[in-house]
Amino acid sequence: MKTFLRVGFTLALVMTLAFGANAQEYKTGIGFRGGVASGLTIKHFIKSDAAIEGILSTNFRHRGAVITVLYEKHAPAFNARGLQWYYGLGGHVGFHEGRHYYDHGHKHYHDDHVVGLGIDGVLGLEYYIRDIPFTIGADIKPYINIPRGGGFWDSALHVRYVF
Repeated sequence: MKTFLRVGFTLALVMTLAFGANAQEYKTGIGFRGGVASGLTIKHFIKSDAAIEGILSTNFRHRGAVITVLYEKHAPAFNARGLQWYYGLGGHVGFHEGRHYYDHGHKHYHDDHVVGLGIDGVLGLEYYIRDIPFTIGADIKPYINIPRGGGFWDSALHVRYVF
């Protein structure tokens, strides 16, 4: 997992240095994220190359929900108009039933409600379709749960209506 994180953040740094900043063509987008943790997503640009993204995802396996907030930097990709790389960091808080979970490779059972906290990263690619106006994109989102530990990652596709 550490190697995966290092490669992802190194790639994001190289892309940022290679492509520089570019003004984003929309201010706010709201839509759906489909992946392991599916749900609603909203992204709002606070600067021309920086955005805050909020994700409200459901966890059907553990009967719960997770709220994630990410700070993301954007840069043009492949000299294609409307195509942007983005990377960022943030955190999450999750609520689930906790009937079963794995801790250091051992399966435990609980009937209590569990609150989970963690640190998230994101690396993705997004395309703005001006004629509709929508964005489509894909990303990988590694995360680490605290205090129980364990590193995981989620990959997803998203579609947002922008205004």
